[in-house]
Amino acid sequence: MAKTGRPKSDNVKKKVLSIRVEDSMYRRICDYAGKHKMTVTEVVLQGLEKILNRPE
Repeated sequence: MAKTGRPKSDNVKKKVLSIRVEDSMYRRICDYAGKHKMTVTEVVLQGLEKILNRPE
């Protein structure tokens, strides 16, 4: 019998972050995500990567 459910990931994400943003910022993130065929999570993670990879 085949296994059901989501396949196991090599990069398990165990931590959850929760932030509050203004309605206007949320709309901007959602608009960007829609235009670039991304999820809101992908947009936020890419933004964090960009900031954290900057030389200090």
